[in-house]
Amino acid sequence: MSNKLKKIIDKKDPIKKIGVIGMGYVGIPAAVLFADSDAFESVLGFQRNSPTSGYKIEMLNRGESPLKGEEPGLEELIKKVVQAKKFQCTPDFSRISELDAITLAIQTPFLSNESLEPDFGALIEGLRLAGKYLNEGTLVVLESTITPGTTNGFARQILEEESGLTAGEDFALAHAPERVMVGRLLRNIREHDRIVGGIDKVSTERAIELYSPVLTEGKIIPMTATAAETTKTAENTFRDLQIASINQLALYCEAMGINVYDVRTGVDSLKGEGITRAVLYPGAGVGGHCLTKDTYHLERGVKVSGGKLDYPDGMDSLFVLARKVNDFMPVHMYNLTVEALSRAGKKTGDSKVAILGWAFIRNSDDARNPPSEPYRNLLLRSGCNVNVHDPYVMEYPGVSISHELSGVVEGADAVAILTGHDEYSELDAGTLKRLMGMKRPVIVDGRNVIEPDEFIAEGFVYKGIGRGDKNEHHIK
Repeated sequence: MSNKLKKIIDKKDPIKKIGVIGMGYVGIPAAVLFADSDAFESVLGFQRNSPTSGYKIEMLNRGESPLKGEEPGLEELIKKVVQAKKFQCTPDFSRISELDAITLAIQTPFLSNESLEPDFGALIEGLRLAGKYLNEGTLVVLESTITPGTTNGFARQILEEESGLTAGEDFALAHAPERVMVGRLLRNIREHDRIVGGIDKVSTERAIELYSPVLTEGKIIPMTATAAETTKTAENTFRDLQIASINQLALYCEAMGINVYDVRTGVDSLKGEGITRAVLYPGAGVGGHCLTKDTYHLERGVKVSGGKLDYPDGMDSLFVLARKVNDFMPVHMYNLTVEALSRAGKKTGDSKVAILGWAFIRNSDDARNPPSEPYRNLLLRSGCNVNVHDPYVMEYPGVSISHELSGVVEGADAVAILTGHDEYSELDAGTLKRLMGMKRPVIVDGRNVIEPDEFIAEGFVYKGIGRGDKNEHHIK
């Protein structure tokens, strides 16, 4: 622990002015929750005025949310803190010099699915801007999901190079990973326990001071920066593993001609002391910004540490194998579609397929790494004519997305449900068949949102993830 940093912090007032770099799914709710707290005077949200995301600045400053989909309470809270003059969005990063604490909520995607190397370009740019205007005694917190070792590694190095200050002596540095899910952003920040890991004790304590006022039910869990980084990547890796286990079971149930949901209910029914299960649900694939990459951040962290890992040579880790299972599910959806079209007397090259749902999560516009994309690519490569519907996703690079369901399904040989939007659970079999205009239409349910028997009774050829009890049904 640095006595110098402690003395600097002790002389400063409590944290009053905060900056949040990155106005996305993490940064926006975090910023307005800070602004809504009586503990803080004001919050600046930093957003580059770029052609692709600069529009957020004006929207936020009008009190409007640039995030689509259902986010309970978010737009109302943005409007409240803007009207109270406690929150402002700005592209002027020089104003970092006014602040007591800065958080970075910047995406860390991978360069490609092949390289499995993280693209830290945006994060590095954010760190350089933060360092350039950093003052003595300021707290810097990385909220982005990062490879274990990053905070005390290149992040620290960049901040020190740009500022001329020393982390742990002149300014505080910590990692406090976001733990939010789209559709419940505000609730998650308030109610989930907050992992806080500083590079030293003073940094950890200063970060605890920052996050404590916004928690309603959650508590602070302090640890080292590297342990905090590992916690975030590990918890997403475990969830990915849980999803992979039920997806694998769904594939088994299909092969055995049984219903995975019956088996799931049976497994989940065993209760008692010492019995802990979290049986999730199978589906058409895993998407989003976190689960699709955090396994590889965790694996990379072991390599970055330079430590010796005792593990069988040449064998995939359990976590990497799980990732491969989940990556396979859009391929399985394609295989089910081809099989269903064949049962309906159609070939893929002559078929029109309507994809329902582009977002990776229900009732949201979040379309980061959606499983619908590899599924669509497989259909296109096989010669299918493909149309896409999503009620929330406004646009996506290289993909035309319609918001009019009837136009997308009209004349389609097959409908494939990739996202569990509420709208799709209300599909009427008779109406859908009339719109499709096919004697033997196909429906492939990747999210178990429709009742198979209703569609089979209307003459549909049905296929569903884990529905071995229905996938080979009698065709009228």
